[in-house]
Amino acid sequence: MAWTDERVEILKKLWAEGLSASQIASELGGVTRNAVIGKVHRLGLSGRGKTSAASPRTRQARTQTPSTKPVNPGTATIGNAALKLSPETQIQKAPQTRSSSFKELVIPFGERANIMDLTEHTCRWPIGDPTSKDFHFCGKKTEEGIPYCTYHKEVAYQNSTDKRQKKVVNG
Repeated sequence: MAWTDERVEILKKLWAEGLSASQIASELGGVTRNAVIGKVHRLGLSGRGKTSAASPRTRQARTQTPSTKPVNPGTATIGNAALKLSPETQIQKAPQTRSSSFKELVIPFGERANIMDLTEHTCRWPIGDPTSKDFHFCGKKTEEGIPYCTYHKEVAYQNSTDKRQKKVVNG
C-alpha cells in the first residue's frame, strides 16, 4: 500500500505518541513493521513521546559478584542460582587443589619430545610456551587409548562431581 499524505500524518502522530512500529503498522493496516521503521527513518523522525503504559525501569545495584558466595548458612550461590547445601557439604573442608597436590613433572632433556617425535604411545602434554625455543612435549609412555602418561592423565582428567563440589565449598 502506498504512503499517502494522510497515512504519513497518522504515522507521525502515532510515532510521537510513543507507539511501537508494530502497533503503528497494525493501526495503519496494509504495512509491515519494517515498512513503518523504514518510513520513520526516511522522514527523519527522532523524538518520541513516552507511552502511558511504559513505566520507567530502575536498575538495582548489584551487591555481590556473580561468583559462588555464601548467602545464608547452609546455602550458596553460583551465578544467580541459590543452592541448598547438603549437611555433608557444609561440614567438609575444601579439598586440596590439584595444583598444590601435583608438582610439575621434570622431564630430562633426553626424554623430551618435539612435535616430530610424538607417536600414539608418547605423552602429548605440552610444556612451556609454544613460541619459545624451550617448548617441548612430555614424551613419556602413555596408557592405552589415552594421549597422556599416567601423571598428566591425573592432571587433565578430573571427576566432574569433584569440580562442582570444589566450586560450592570454596566459594
